[in-house]
Amino acid sequence: MQYDFIVIGAGIIGMATARQLQQSFPGQSVLVLEKEDGPARHQTGHNSGVIHAGVYYAPGSLKARFCREGNLATKDFCREHGIPFEECGKLLVATDEQELERMQGLISRCTENGIDIEVFSEAQLKEREPNIAGVGAVFVPSTGIVSFSEITAKMTELVGQAGGEIHFGAEVTAIEELPDKVCVRTAKGSFEGRYLVACAGLMADRLVEMMGVAPEFKIVPFRGEYFLLAPKHNRIVRHLIYPIPDPELPFLGVHLTRMIDGTVTVGPNAVLAFKREGYRKTDISLRDTFEMLSYPGLLKVLRRHFRVSVAELKNSLYKNGYLRQVRKYCPSLTLSDMQDYPAGVRAQAVTRDGALVGDFLFAGTRRALAVCNAPSPAATSAIPISRHIVDRLKTLMED
Repeated sequence: MQYDFIVIGAGIIGMATARQLQQSFPGQSVLVLEKEDGPARHQTGHNSGVIHAGVYYAPGSLKARFCREGNLATKDFCREHGIPFEECGKLLVATDEQELERMQGLISRCTENGIDIEVFSEAQLKEREPNIAGVGAVFVPSTGIVSFSEITAKMTELVGQAGGEIHFGAEVTAIEELPDKVCVRTAKGSFEGRYLVACAGLMADRLVEMMGVAPEFKIVPFRGEYFLLAPKHNRIVRHLIYPIPDPELPFLGVHLTRMIDGTVTVGPNAVLAFKREGYRKTDISLRDTFEMLSYPGLLKVLRRHFRVSVAELKNSLYKNGYLRQVRKYCPSLTLSDMQDYPAGVRAQAVTRDGALVGDFLFAGTRRALAVCNAPSPAATSAIPISRHIVDRLKTLMED
């Protein structure tokens, strides 16, 4: 059987894309191929569950646009399908005068991106969050929390109900594009489709290579380690608590996140992982490690951010350093409050010249399209990303 569309990857972007294809092309066949035994097994199922508002992203970028649209679309999907979410809001907390100055840049960015905010003084912050210390804060009321795994499970169910096929345990091993179709070889046999969409996350560059395109980037995995606060602290904050990010550093810093199940997590940091799906410190892949450490782009990133990389590694090995970052804005926490919690791995595209790709990135051929870079806020943005993918496919079909 030849399918109209084949989607590789059953994370939230892959399943949102499969559903969007069914809605945009009624009656046409959709097949989803996933190497794991179920949906949302990697980035989708290992994140903090935050419905982002789009505070940090450059005006006019895909991230800024899709995050703002995705914030609304995600909440609408949850309401339609009875999935619990909470619009708890986020506080970006400045802990000293330097951060207060940086906060002004975030305020300007929110204005440019059309995001409603409130600016709190030190007294207003203390009134809103008695356990948080800071000299000022930006409150973003539209930020929320949800289980993206639950959203993906519902999308998977909807795709199946609409006639889509989903094959788990079907790791893709080869792709061949012919003038009139795309052939995909997997651990469960071969499949043919008129068009292909690859939403492979941590394996994005390898799928691009299988498509016959030389990727202009390499996926580098950064493990984000979290801790779970002791149950007595489940009400320590009312909102999500984020630090003011340092614009010179590539990631946002450690934050306090209220989870949809009522718990509170601390994290993540950003530590180079030695396996693409390396959720534990002991996970090592010789192939992945060799590819990374022989890649000029990563070596340039490590040189540029050497001190930060060493500090992140040290804090990963010694909890005291991690705790110090948190105590800047939540001084009451102690080592005994921080319990083990599963880590996530961020798939970060890095170019040969050492640039961390900041925006969502896509690559295509005549009959195939790949999502190349989709780190946070990709889960929030999944529905508008899927619409963007389908619009690009329509353009391919018209050529």
